[in-house]
Amino acid sequence: MNIKPDVLTHRRKPRFRLPPGSCDAHCHVFGPAAKFPYAPNRRYTPTDAPKEMLAALHAHLGIDRAVIVQASCHGTDNAAMLDCIASDPRRYRGVAIVDDGFTDKDFDVLDRGGVRGVRFNFVKHLGGAPDMAVFDRVIDRIKGRGWHVVLHVGAPDIVPLSDMMRGLPLPFIVDHMGRVPSAAGVDQPPLRALIELSCLENCWIKVCGSERISMPPYAAAVPIAHALVEASPDRVLWGTDFPHPNATHEADEADLVDLVPQFAPEPLVQNRLLVDNPARLYGFG
Repeated sequence: MNIKPDVLTHRRKPRFRLPPGSCDAHCHVFGPAAKFPYAPNRRYTPTDAPKEMLAALHAHLGIDRAVIVQASCHGTDNAAMLDCIASDPRRYRGVAIVDDGFTDKDFDVLDRGGVRGVRFNFVKHLGGAPDMAVFDRVIDRIKGRGWHVVLHVGAPDIVPLSDMMRGLPLPFIVDHMGRVPSAAGVDQPPLRALIELSCLENCWIKVCGSERISMPPYAAAVPIAHALVEASPDRVLWGTDFPHPNATHEADEADLVDLVPQFAPEPLVQNRLLVDNPARLYGFG
């Protein structure tokens, strides 16, 4: 594999041993730009992080499965993500970014390529809320496919968007614990609203993004993630968010793996978070 020699230079092995079948339910591939150009209207330009780099990281951490989430820097051109899935279709699934121009045939191609959901961004510094008419039309197009919608929201959006989320006719996932600020603690209104949403049968929460809401060793993120896991242990997912687009610091994924037993102290719940839940949602195994 053509892997940059320094890709794992600063990454230690995690102390926590991930169980067989563990899934990184939120990670990205970027480029390489020479083969998969970035979107002209992108809000940021990442360093290339191709599929070989992701595979090397997962081998280093002991991760067997992954969900490749399309990031906004590639826009609606899902080619890099689909190429990664095609390299090992039993191991990978994907979440696409689409728009109103996608036809049923386009969705069929994505489905055959291992895509099981679409993602919409509501975070202000990444462009803010989508055109909700387009959002509604896309939801109508995919709701019969067994797909889900991933919502990238910020803490200020959770309460205002709660009614919309409650009305969604398909499973939905809230990314990165809703990006609720760890300094505000577990009694903050956005987290309370997120916990209420997590009780819905079609609501899933990703307890990833600790590096987005706290600093190493990420202890401040633990009570928030633990509260979400405790509220809905059968509909939580975990991921690395590699390679951490728009990061405030260089995260070591081993640190993120070692948070798992703090998020979910009991082995049975750890297995749900890492293995059973993503396998059920994405059809692994």
